[in-house]
Amino acid sequence: MTQALKENPPLVSAYLPRAAKIVEKRKLTDGETWFRFTFPDAQGVKYLAGQFMEVSLFGIGGAPISICSAPGQRDDLEMCVRAVGDVTRAMHALNVGDTLALRGPFGNGFDMDTVAGKDLLFVAGGLGLAPCRSFILDALTRRGQFGRVTILYGGRTPKDLLFRDDLAVWAERKDAEFFVTVDRPDADWKGRTGVITTLFRQVAKSDPARTAAFIIGPPIMFKFAVLEALGRGLGKTNIHCSLERRMKCGLGMCGHCQIRNVYVCQEGPIFSYADVIRLREGI
Repeated sequence: MTQALKENPPLVSAYLPRAAKIVEKRKLTDGETWFRFTFPDAQGVKYLAGQFMEVSLFGIGGAPISICSAPGQRDDLEMCVRAVGDVTRAMHALNVGDTLALRGPFGNGFDMDTVAGKDLLFVAGGLGLAPCRSFILDALTRRGQFGRVTILYGGRTPKDLLFRDDLAVWAERKDAEFFVTVDRPDADWKGRTGVITTLFRQVAKSDPARTAAFIIGPPIMFKFAVLEALGRGLGKTNIHCSLERRMKCGLGMCGHCQIRNVYVCQEGPIFSYADVIRLREGI
């Protein structure tokens, strides 16, 4: 657990399931749906960017899912869920007003106060925008506390792009740079085409010692995006990533996320690249 959470512990135990009510639901793509939950016990929830919750559906099972809303002490939280298994497909079938169980938050998360004053570079690929969105919203909400803010986002096709309302807002902001690309354009796409690393050419170089990068996406994207960041002179400790895709129980019990002697759900999912180097098989 991070120092920030040790000093400000959650109001309720992260290990006990709590009822959570769906108050908003919106289909983002053919495969992903956005949910907003509130808690009938009125205790709220406190979390950091990068943390996740364990979702449980009675008679079906549980799954770890990242929080995609801005961090802090809140009365609600948001998730973007891809329908890929029994639990997530069942979630897609739920409606506003339905209730499920949540445990958490789990994972180390990332305290954005530790990079105050620095330039921020966010690199998100595909569904990686969901957890990265929590970092981005935190930075933009407290915009004056950071230097330059640059957001790079890549999707497979235009139809796969998530949070289109957010993308439109970020593109219009004068205090942040936003670039998006797709691998395979359709006839209506007017934007950039190519893998996400091509977007690095659009970004003016900044002082690497004063820059923090957050790279979240599929393993193949991470590999080449890190090379781009290193090529710009960023130190290994200034590059942060998420290895959340390996998690399952969230408690360090099932071993599904274990990489050597590290349990990602306990010591991660947010790692610096300096730490990831010794966990090569993690990516």
